[in-house]
Amino acid sequence: MLNNFREGLKPALQNIGKVFAATGLSANFWTAVGLGFAFASAIVYAIHLEYSFVLGGILLLISGFFDIVDGQVARITGKSSKKGAFLDSVFDKIAEVAIFLGILIGGYSQGYLILLAIGLSLLVSYTRARAESLGVQLQGIGIGERAERLLVIAIIGMIGFLNYAVVIVAIIAGITFVQRIITTSHGIKD
Repeated sequence: MLNNFREGLKPALQNIGKVFAATGLSANFWTAVGLGFAFASAIVYAIHLEYSFVLGGILLLISGFFDIVDGQVARITGKSSKKGAFLDSVFDKIAEVAIFLGILIGGYSQGYLILLAIGLSLLVSYTRARAESLGVQLQGIGIGERAERLLVIAIIGMIGFLNYAVVIVAIIAGITFVQRIITTSHGIKD
């Protein structure tokens, strides 16, 4: 859903890309930085100290910021690659799993809810990858893409309702999964 706003944000995103590209550091470096912040967020959630839900959310938002930076740097420098896209995608899934593991270890939500949320989140990503291998584009399809799911965890979690955030993620990921199955079924030309 947030992908649908990218065109309107293009000038601001390009400026961000120019600033970070000027450092001379590669897009893959910024991808790794984003993963590092996701791990830091997961660790903060896991240790469950006072206000861990706030600090974990802030670190998660910073991780999401670097998820924007890496793609912009690749575009600005003209160094977009299949390898970089692959690493970005894989690191995104590692980050998601780490975040949910941190939430589980920290005791913020029940195990079955976390399993449902992460399982459906990974199925959303899998359906996109599989559909696109069949020639059906799914970027922007669904109410709960990765960015939306992580924003729910970060923002709703920061106000102290991390358990509800996990439930909301499970719901929107489930809806998105169904939306993508329907879209793909209609888009496949046998």
